[in-house]
Amino acid sequence: MASAIFRPLNSRDGMQTRWTDGSTTRAVAAQFIKPNDRLSSFERLEIYNRVYWFRVLDCLYDDYPGLRAILGERKFLKLATAYLAKYPSASFTLRNLGQRLEKFLREEPQWIVPNEELALDMARFEWAQVVAFDDAAQPKVTTDDVLDTVPSKLRLGLQPYLSLLELTYAVDKFLLAVKKREGAVLRDEASNTFEAMPQTTRRKRLVRRPKRERVYLVVHRYDNMLYYKRLDPEAFAILQGLQKGRTVEKACVAALAKTTRTDIDWTRQIQEWFHDWSALGWFCRSKK
Repeated sequence: MASAIFRPLNSRDGMQTRWTDGSTTRAVAAQFIKPNDRLSSFERLEIYNRVYWFRVLDCLYDDYPGLRAILGERKFLKLATAYLAKYPSASFTLRNLGQRLEKFLREEPQWIVPNEELALDMARFEWAQVVAFDDAAQPKVTTDDVLDTVPSKLRLGLQPYLSLLELTYAVDKFLLAVKKREGAVLRDEASNTFEAMPQTTRRKRLVRRPKRERVYLVVHRYDNMLYYKRLDPEAFAILQGLQKGRTVEKACVAALAKTTRTDIDWTRQIQEWFHDWSALGWFCRSKK
């Protein structure tokens, strides 16, 4: 049988493959890959091509347990295949593999029907965790740095690794339940072989999908540990305002203008919030 290269296609079901003649590739491969007594240069390249393809699929599988739980194993793998065919990895690190997944799901929502909103919430939440885990950190702004600046002139930036998510489903609690369920499932994380591909036949106890619930979430890290925390709507609005470049005063005024809660000492509450956020290192110099 003639050698061929496995190439994914962006097809209707996301799993179509194409076998193409590798005559041109053989000539190129022979220039920089040595054959051995069992395989030609082209055949050695073909093995790497297949193993790499399954490796990137495996990475997406590991990074999106919540989305897998929503869609199901088989449907998720079809989605992942279609996504990687349209948006293949263009980075030196597999960390960025899911960077355009939300964009893809909005462009081709047929992969997440009938759970579009829930799946999009989960994709955003799980990508925010990747960002929080290893995005850059700017020098922290301390209380001493801003002590003499009045709120009407003070601007505070938020750390690049911090994500603010306004969600329509309680995907935070759902993902905790999913990870607890999968904690007993042992997979070989180090293997790059075909056997390392996720198995879709294993039966697991289903986690009940979350109901609609407006959730304001911040995803961040502290002491090199990943955290996510629910916020009051007013706190979320203040942080959003700071992220948009508003002064502290304008961000607070705009946030409280929308609240209907009158049983709170807002001056004291805002002071407590800013104290906690500063202690967590969320603030950096504003670039706006």
